[in-house]
Amino acid sequence: MKTQQINTWGPNSASYWLTAMAAIAIIFLGIRFMLAPNVGAEGFGIPLAQNKEAIAYGWIKGIRDIFSGIVVLTFLILRQCRATALAFGAAIIIPVSDCLTVLAVNGAQDVTHLLIHGLTSVYMIVTTILLFKSKSKN
Repeated sequence: MKTQQINTWGPNSASYWLTAMAAIAIIFLGIRFMLAPNVGAEGFGIPLAQNKEAIAYGWIKGIRDIFSGIVVLTFLILRQCRATALAFGAAIIIPVSDCLTVLAVNGAQDVTHLLIHGLTSVYMIVTTILLFKSKSKN
């Protein structure tokens, strides 16, 4: 006899909403980089030079942020817990490398931006652990 598997992970799960908040935030940041690259770069911690080539890098970063958020949101909407955990977990490399980039460019005195990227990394690590521990049967 074949039994139907039920996916119990979804909007009633804290890990679902923690992931959704991060995905929506990165899409917002990507849009900000696309519409106002200088503002986005200031928020990131490394201002852009005032030339069209630098602005283009802001757009490039923006579209990559938007894509990253859409990938995670797609798995969330489809309620694919394992795929969400894998994609979200792999994406931890982004805030870690952002933190290291800010450290390399600005040094240890830029505590604000180092904390932003560092705490984002910790948030994503904790959320990924919760995702992998979720009771999904898919």
